[in-house]
Amino acid sequence: MAWDEAIEQVVKWGSARTSRYICICNVHSVVTATRDQVFQRALGGADMATCDGAPIAWALRRLGFPGQERIAGPDLMWRYLHKAKALGHRVYLYGSTETTLSRLVERIARDFPGIVVVGMHSPPFHSPASDDEAAVAEINRSGPNVVFVGLGCPKQEKWMAAHSGNVNALMIGVGAAFDYHSGTLKRAPLWLQRHGLEWLYRLACEPRRLMRRYLVTNSLFVVRIAAQLICSRWTHHKMRHDPEVQEQSRL
Repeated sequence: MAWDEAIEQVVKWGSARTSRYICICNVHSVVTATRDQVFQRALGGADMATCDGAPIAWALRRLGFPGQERIAGPDLMWRYLHKAKALGHRVYLYGSTETTLSRLVERIARDFPGIVVVGMHSPPFHSPASDDEAAVAEINRSGPNVVFVGLGCPKQEKWMAAHSGNVNALMIGVGAAFDYHSGTLKRAPLWLQRHGLEWLYRLACEPRRLMRRYLVTNSLFVVRIAAQLICSRWTHHKMRHDPEVQEQSRL
């Protein structure tokens, strides 16, 4: 999927205000989906899934999708807001902390003057069902075109899947985008992003929180994608040189 296609689809679904959701997948989410069936179903049920992370885009390009681009949550959010301002779309912010949300609203107002943020909500860490239901009702009353969900992976994907059909808007799980755009966290320099090293910058900034995640998930991803690439090449080789396989593929 290319950037133009992704933004066009977000604008289309946002304009229609249909209850859909978009997941943005990085290495951590791909590996987590192999261990968590609820999360796996949430990703599988998404109306669109993009690759957030250079390793995912790289792997897809080598698995037969040469035009695949990296479509990260913070970038998708900001590119859509450029369109939303021109179209008069309204947005809602769900997740993170009240301080971060307040700073984010100020940043959005500064960068996109005139855009309407119809509401924001910072749910408790362990949100009771009554609070969750009230939040969904408030979102629907406010009438957004798009709800940005910043609860972190895999919580945000599970939340969107659970409320698909109940929230009358397009939901997009944007991960750390709230923290980056509000200034709570500093994002990696652009040259690191372009070279697929944003994860290394994040690890350097938050080693205690991210060390185990990156050691485990990155290692598992490398092993599994290597196996998949080898299997794909072997299958391609067999199809080219084995007449029996070629005949079966035509049937």
